[in-house]
Amino acid sequence: MSRRIVLIRAINVGGAKLPMAELREIATDLGADDVSTYIASGNLLCSPPAEPEQFDRALEAAMEDRYGWFREVISRTPEQVRAALDVHPFDIVDDKYSYVYFLTGRPAPDKVAAFERKDFGQDIVRVIGSDLHIRYADGAGRSTLTAPAIARGLGVQGTGRNLRTVRKLLELAVS
Repeated sequence: MSRRIVLIRAINVGGAKLPMAELREIATDLGADDVSTYIASGNLLCSPPAEPEQFDRALEAAMEDRYGWFREVISRTPEQVRAALDVHPFDIVDDKYSYVYFLTGRPAPDKVAAFERKDFGQDIVRVIGSDLHIRYADGAGRSTLTAPAIARGLGVQGTGRNLRTVRKLLELAVS
């Protein structure tokens, strides 16, 4: 199986504490090879032993069994991540304000249309396939465009990474 970029929603925020050494251990126990992590926010790089969807669900279940909380696991190939970077629709003022929010699935077209019409102040959004692209005016921490607002609006969960992190994950995945 080829190497994947595996993103876990909302790790090491709130009550979902997961040391990266333990995440690497869990992935290895599930049969993944070439396992590494990047920063302590749920970024895993590995070659899963089976179909990616099956591995992602097994990782969710293993974390829930071990820690008692559920977090979505979303994985992409390096090519999918590169494509998301290539189609980022906004001028990049600063990487820390521009995000790709990787979604668990493709949202329904009517939800996308309604979400893209919403007023998020100076923050701007566009859904392309299974990814939400965001440019925050003043940073993610100050925005009304929160994870619950995104999940409610699009009908799917996701997890965001700024472009600096996305580029680094891509670099690590292909090196």
